[in-house]
Amino acid sequence: MSQSDVAGHVGRSRAGRDSGTRAAAIALLALGAALLAVVAVTTPWRPLGPDAPDVHAEPALDFTRAQLDRADAFDAATSPPGYLSLALTLLIGGVLVLTPVGARLIGRLRGPWWIKAIIGLLGVYVVSLVLRWPLGMWMEGVLRDYGLSTQTWGSWSADRLKNFALQIVLSGIAVLVIVALARKWPRAWWIPASVGAFALTVVVSFAYPVVVEPMFNNFTPLPAGQLRTDLLAMAQRDGVPVKDVLVADASRRTTALNAYVSGFGATRRIVVYDTLVSQPEQEVELVVAHELGHAKNDDVLYGTLVGALGAAAGTCLLFLVFQALRRRAGVSSAGDPRAVALLVGLISLGTVLSGPAQNVVSRQIEARADAHALDLTHDSATFIAMQKSLALRNISDLSPSALDYMLYASHPSTAERIAMARSWARRGGVPRP
Repeated sequence: MSQSDVAGHVGRSRAGRDSGTRAAAIALLALGAALLAVVAVTTPWRPLGPDAPDVHAEPALDFTRAQLDRADAFDAATSPPGYLSLALTLLIGGVLVLTPVGARLIGRLRGPWWIKAIIGLLGVYVVSLVLRWPLGMWMEGVLRDYGLSTQTWGSWSADRLKNFALQIVLSGIAVLVIVALARKWPRAWWIPASVGAFALTVVVSFAYPVVVEPMFNNFTPLPAGQLRTDLLAMAQRDGVPVKDVLVADASRRTTALNAYVSGFGATRRIVVYDTLVSQPEQEVELVVAHELGHAKNDDVLYGTLVGALGAAAGTCLLFLVFQALRRRAGVSSAGDPRAVALLVGLISLGTVLSGPAQNVVSRQIEARADAHALDLTHDSATFIAMQKSLALRNISDLSPSALDYMLYASHPSTAERIAMARSWARRGGVPRP
């Protein structure tokens, strides 16, 4: 091959890479615009409406100094293991993305490409699991000290291993499919991978209530009685079709109070912790009314759409960042099994970095569900009593720092939720609760 032929081959190869990168960038912009449009339209930025009076969140109005101090002490005890775990995620991700260490270790493996990829993937996650285990034990010890955990070390370990297995399955599918697609379409793997990411998000959202949740809890229908009758009557009055109200045996794991709605269509159901059922009926009804708000507004359905669009856009971004960093990480293409380390690192970092944006949207959706509960029950006084009870029982952070709020708060703070209830009451001319 002459020098001019070599130059032409290199030029065509570079042109192919450039066209693939441009196409991925255009797709990212289009999917990003669609994602932002859906978020902008479906997110309730003013849950109580534009005419709601402003009421400032003031924890000291509703909690004693001793209660505030206890919440601060709990936050101070849980922050070190929490932040160290976050730092460990960033460190491992940074090493995998910015250095060739992961690629070199996987490169020493023998066997077909898929064997190398699977062993490499397992190796990365096992190392992460081992490094995080002491931090998890530290956090569990704090929860026990404050009476929030009822688990034995055996059941705690079993839960962590189940989570680990679930992470391996979902991440393994994503990463191995990317490597396989990249071997067939080196410059265009992002196209089928984006479609697959969208589809996988939808499938997981639909299957999660019936496949994953039973791995961690047993669910039984709420027994016949006044509470069940009242809850189903409230759902009917609200015009929300509910397949069932289930009770999760959460008390074998925690003393915390909680409820949630999951699934959509045939798998949609409202779940309450067995720790909650024993609380005053009016408070239970308000918690369930909040969950009915999620169901009535199809929050799981729209959340699935947002998640699917985010997964597809994230895959395009993954392709672009991979192209920019692959040489630094010691790999030539995503079809190389050594690329597993870089892909896992990028996905891990992307998950952390997207968290604060997801929390912003989640807080607004949760606030709308609170507003729905108030509209349905017309009982702001019990709503506030319920929020105080939940906060004290769960030892919620009553005065979260800006960093904690950004990183971890998927719900408004307790003080914000109470302030919204007072705003709702003032708007409707109800005496200040």
